[in-house]
Amino acid sequence: MKTAVFSAKGFEIEYFNKLNKTHELIYIDKALNIDTVHLAAHCKAISVFTNDTVNEQVLNELHHLGVNFVATRSAGFDHIDLKVAKSLGIKVGYVPEYSPYAIAEHAIAMIMALNRKIVEADKNVKNFNFKLDTLIGFDLNGKIVGIVGLGKIGGIVAKILHGFGCKLLGFDPNPNSELTEKYGLEYVSINNIFSQSDIITLHTPFNEHTKYLVNKDTLALIKPTAMLINTARGGVVNTADLIEVLKAGKIGAVGLDVYEKEKGLFFYDHQNDIPLDDTFARLLSFKNVLVTGHQAFLTSNALTNIMEKTLEHLSKWELGYDVKEKLA
Repeated sequence: MKTAVFSAKGFEIEYFNKLNKTHELIYIDKALNIDTVHLAAHCKAISVFTNDTVNEQVLNELHHLGVNFVATRSAGFDHIDLKVAKSLGIKVGYVPEYSPYAIAEHAIAMIMALNRKIVEADKNVKNFNFKLDTLIGFDLNGKIVGIVGLGKIGGIVAKILHGFGCKLLGFDPNPNSELTEKYGLEYVSINNIFSQSDIITLHTPFNEHTKYLVNKDTLALIKPTAMLINTARGGVVNTADLIEVLKAGKIGAVGLDVYEKEKGLFFYDHQNDIPLDDTFARLLSFKNVLVTGHQAFLTSNALTNIMEKTLEHLSKWELGYDVKEKLA
């Protein structure tokens, strides 16, 4: 099947080429939006990523071009207007589980790096500064960790942190009793997560219920020494509110792999560009903030699973079958 692959990155193309046997893939490094949708002409399917725009306007144009299928290379699908896709007869597939370990382990890596001041220590040593005064961390053993969202990723985070000897609190609308039995995780309210936890780590999808879940009200409850980690979706955190708490020195550390306005910013080289996002620039100015550019998913295991599942969707659609993970 002839497929336009939007937002195609070098590392994705490598894995696609390794695994693809039958489909004609047209790699497009640009993100999908109303200005680039014409590049899908003569294709029956497209593949997109989280920073592509698949809204009503784009979907109508895709329908006009004869595109019948959209395969997103992600577990999240908030970037696709599913209702419009369904009304147009465009089928949508996603990758529900590519490697929950990749994202869970990245969250743990951010916790460890912030706690033990790894980035600062590396810079100091490379400058031949071996003083330790500013590098004091804490034992994870015995700390209270609040996990927001306890699907597969959150469950793996609970497993890892239980191994460190942490006391685990959880918030999820669908409690999993197995996590309580195995790891002693206690389900509490979102307010208790913020008021009691030494570390808060976010693993929730982005929707109308989780948008700005982290805001001035929930941040007002947080311990001034607490750490906040977000490897979920950028829109779960109100960045402006977070910056105010950082400026006031009322939070210990922040680790972000996602950012609410990352579209057009992450996944591209902007070294020679003038920074236009003042909020993001302010965020980067804090020494106790660690930011990675949406790389939590980026392991060889995850990439293999993502490309295999995307190609599987294309093959099934070409043969006239539905995909198990269909959403529309």
